[in-house]
Amino acid sequence: MNEALPDVPEVRVVGLPQLTSGFDLVERLDLPMHLKVHGPLEPMGGEQLAQLSERINLRGRGGAGFPFHKKLRSVAESAIKRGVRPVVVVNGSEDEPACRKDTVLINRAPHLILDGALLCAEAMGARTLVIGVTRESTQRSMEAALAERGLSNGRRSALRARVQRNPVRMVTGAAASLIRSIDGGPAIPPGRKVSASRSGVGGAPTLLSNAETFAQLAIAARIGPERYGNTGLYDEPGTVMLTVSGAVARPMVIEVPTGVPLRYVLQLAGAPPVPQGVLTGGYHGKWIDAATVDEAIVSRNSLQQVGGSLGAGAILPIGQDTCPLGESLRVAQWLAQESAGQCGPCYLGLPAAARGLEDILNGGGPAALEAVKQVARNVKRRGACSHPDGSAMFLESTLKAFTDDLAAHVLGNGCGRPVEGVLPLFEGGGAPTGVPGSDDGGNGPSRQKIHVDWTLCRGHGLCADILPEVFQLGADGFPTVAQADVPRFAEAKAVRAVRRCPALALRIEEDGRGQAPASRTNLPVLSQVRGRRALGR
Repeated sequence: MNEALPDVPEVRVVGLPQLTSGFDLVERLDLPMHLKVHGPLEPMGGEQLAQLSERINLRGRGGAGFPFHKKLRSVAESAIKRGVRPVVVVNGSEDEPACRKDTVLINRAPHLILDGALLCAEAMGARTLVIGVTRESTQRSMEAALAERGLSNGRRSALRARVQRNPVRMVTGAAASLIRSIDGGPAIPPGRKVSASRSGVGGAPTLLSNAETFAQLAIAARIGPERYGNTGLYDEPGTVMLTVSGAVARPMVIEVPTGVPLRYVLQLAGAPPVPQGVLTGGYHGKWIDAATVDEAIVSRNSLQQVGGSLGAGAILPIGQDTCPLGESLRVAQWLAQESAGQCGPCYLGLPAAARGLEDILNGGGPAALEAVKQVARNVKRRGACSHPDGSAMFLESTLKAFTDDLAAHVLGNGCGRPVEGVLPLFEGGGAPTGVPGSDDGGNGPSRQKIHVDWTLCRGHGLCADILPEVFQLGADGFPTVAQADVPRFAEAKAVRAVRRCPALALRIEEDGRGQAPASRTNLPVLSQVRGRRALGR
């Protein structure tokens, strides 16, 4: 089984390094070494910076791929129109188990990221810079980099810079979540979609992009658009940072020029010669089959044309000896657990989709398949953030990519292959162990299980009304599950369901890693039950 990736896995480069220059010399480029490797950086005007971004076709490297020059101009125009100073935010919240490229850059080349962010801040007259992170290692590295530049206390510069540490959660990386946390709220989406370019941190226009985007801008500003364009494809110049894991001999982060065959990248990491499929773009990405792998090259457009996605730059092959639907189920369960728990498509739809895929694997037949497809359609474009959309895309891609295996499970007795667990997940399916921030406002891993005592249950159905995240009623009017993990955001409702059950047929068991809260001491609690984790078993 694949273990969780370390913060800084092996780093490789194809061709001449740009972002990874100096990695062969030191583990971390402090400011003096950074200047020796990359040289000084001259300031640029706002429109000059936007034109540079447009000429190199720089797009956000966090997944959405929005053109950076449009974002720059939008923030500048909003700031001028309103007569306020904008804010610059670096999103280093890389909380997907299969992604490490931004984490590697922050840990090993933090000043390259700061170069790009400070370039934008000076060009637009910003006086506030915030770097959002979720890991202890990235927090230490970036705080050290700010101190090396004399920006840690804000006394040596008109610019105030700081690091914002948030819990490790999939939804933490959403732009709206990061902005909300910077303003003092929880690190979850606010439930309404507002453009950060118009109203972001403190209501000010905010330029927000991920760490690699700012690092790429710093490279282009140093070497110019012509030299930058000499690497990679003409329409997508430069390099791309990829995280390659899954069924590989050597999980790694690799910097490659755009246009490199995807097959070559997989070979470098020791992937199977003929993978059963490759997940492109991470857990909000898409699967491509083995035949398509030979056609794909590393670029946003190429991967889209073959049905894949560059997304967050994660590439995950799986071999022929594992069940692809079972592997995808583990991810679907993890995605459901990562819900912010504040909109129906997320906290109801994603668990239902995961249960539907599990039903297919358990012999649910064509009815189970149609149910999964219906749920996936229903959650799209209806959530408070992009998490339901990305999760639904992953699920639909799974059903499309592995049609033979799907037919074997739906129409036969299954594919006969075990689930090897080759797609990396955090231990237990939740956040990495030992990471501060588990007290995250109800969005951490499950700490409880709720159980149905069938000797007492009379089918009143109140549990499904109060706790629909966990309970659904079958055709006979009784709950369809005997026990289930309780999402952290639904723990209060679970307590209410236990107390209001007329037949006293429900009980809650604590995980065993902590005692039950004092307010719940009147509930049936079996605190000795240990080692139970939610999702991703």
